[in-house]
Amino acid sequence: MKRNLIKNNTQELVRYCAFLRGVNVGGINMKMAEACKVFEKEGLGDVSSILASGNILFSSNLDPKTIEHQLKKSLGQYFNYDAHLFILDSNSIQNLIKNNPFKSHPDFHIYSFIGIEHIADKLMNEFKNSRTEPEELAKVIHHTFYWRVPKSHTLLSQFGKILGRKDLRDSFTSRNMNTFERILKKL
Repeated sequence: MKRNLIKNNTQELVRYCAFLRGVNVGGINMKMAEACKVFEKEGLGDVSSILASGNILFSSNLDPKTIEHQLKKSLGQYFNYDAHLFILDSNSIQNLIKNNPFKSHPDFHIYSFIGIEHIADKLMNEFKNSRTEPEELAKVIHHTFYWRVPKSHTLLSQFGKILGRKDLRDSFTSRNMNTFERILKKL
């Protein structure tokens, strides 16, 4: 049964990206083509994916929280897992990229985190209380947490290990800044 998350044709459609948490890592495997079908069954338009890490682009004129709630339920049922996702519109992604406080450098990964309200402050507290790698940095800009970590140390750093804690992992997801830039080009 196709639900209609696009209310009607009189309201302007907005382009969004849904960022699925923990997809194709840690035992939650899904093909992006199948995930896109779930979005389409929900009545979302212009659905496509970018990369295999759970980035689904779509159009709708509904409130993103309404869409998020329904997609968590539908993805969870279809793939038989506890689905977590966060939705940003193209303006939010553009601002996230613009506000990145770190310059690109071949020796570092730069990540941005999106999630529940106040997650940036919680992550900053965790970062401040962890032992950091040389030149590992973090900043919060406009309620968004940014993390710069030396390449090959993402999962080895103490903060990287903290990110997998059970009490945190369903509250956010992260992407490399390069991924956000690729997504914005496709939106």
